[in-house]
Amino acid sequence: MNIDELLTPALLLDYDILESNLRRMQDRAHEMKVVLRPHVKTHKCVNIAKMQASLGASGITVSTFYEAEQFAANGFNDITWALPFPLSYAEKTLDLADKITLRVVVDSPEAVEHLEQMFAMNPGKLHVWLKVDCGSHRAGVNPFSQIAEQLAASLANSQTLVFDGILGHAGHSYKAKSKEEIIKIAEDERSVMVRFSERLQKRNISVPSISIGSTPTTTFAKTLEGINEVRPGNYAFNDYTQAQLGVCTVGECALTVLSSVISHQPSAQSFITDAGALALSKDLGATHLRNDMGMGAVYEDYERKRLYAHIDLQIQNLSQEHGTVFAEQVEHIKGRFKVGDKIRILEHHACLTAANFDQYYVTRGEKVVDRWKILRGRT
Repeated sequence: MNIDELLTPALLLDYDILESNLRRMQDRAHEMKVVLRPHVKTHKCVNIAKMQASLGASGITVSTFYEAEQFAANGFNDITWALPFPLSYAEKTLDLADKITLRVVVDSPEAVEHLEQMFAMNPGKLHVWLKVDCGSHRAGVNPFSQIAEQLAASLANSQTLVFDGILGHAGHSYKAKSKEEIIKIAEDERSVMVRFSERLQKRNISVPSISIGSTPTTTFAKTLEGINEVRPGNYAFNDYTQAQLGVCTVGECALTVLSSVISHQPSAQSFITDAGALALSKDLGATHLRNDMGMGAVYEDYERKRLYAHIDLQIQNLSQEHGTVFAEQVEHIKGRFKVGDKIRILEHHACLTAANFDQYYVTRGEKVVDRWKILRGRT
């Protein structure tokens, strides 16, 4: 089947770019002497996770319990659920931890106490990371606080839970304005975690491992000395945000949305496509740098990886199923982008875009060579 034969909107995954991206990050992990535990929330796809494993990845990271269950059912037996643990999932966790090595994340006394109680009759079954705020200020204990030390001691001395160590994520790297700033954030991420571990060790609190990593910081870190594993996810696809940050080029973005022009009125300065918010999401990307492509970038020539930047063509408005593409001047689109024509869109945030679809159309050139399921359930 050719791409042009697909019903739209359709999610296209360029196999060759995907494979190259996966190899590059695995090579990076080897170079930096750390274990790569990829965050599969980006793709939610067993086929891709198996590619990552075959290249050398060790275990996976997930963002929902549904993902943990589904990947476990497909043979993955070492899974980190990298979300501060929701207490309502304790019973489900008890069951899954009996089948695989399940690692959860905590940053509160309430979560630790609840898990201690739930697993009292099943000691040694559940692995636990202490979530540490290494600069993003979204979640995690302050590494300089008393509660951080108390929780680490509680986990390290637990007779019920298995303490894996400390885990952080430099999500604030996505707010950086330059490669140099990402390098600094990467070093801050590393040093905050390593120094916290050293302080704990001096107080006879054993820290078995340190886990960090986002796609930008893992890509640009000068050193990962003292770190045991990294958990980037977006690198598998990349997206326009990564391109804006300088992490990749447009030619290294594997995921695109194929959309049809469904309305183009005479003399209008815009036309409508069938890729709306439920195809592209409403993530505006790295607006702190610039937003020269609105809510998604349109390809002029996918084969050459060239976007319509020179005629100022922007997706400026998304409703549920409509995408409005504006041109700076009517002449730029007059007689072009006719109803029935198809366009290819580079999304700002690949993770959110993928989560809107049920399957990938895997492509090589203009050919669709496979279809891969996306595991996007909730409970």
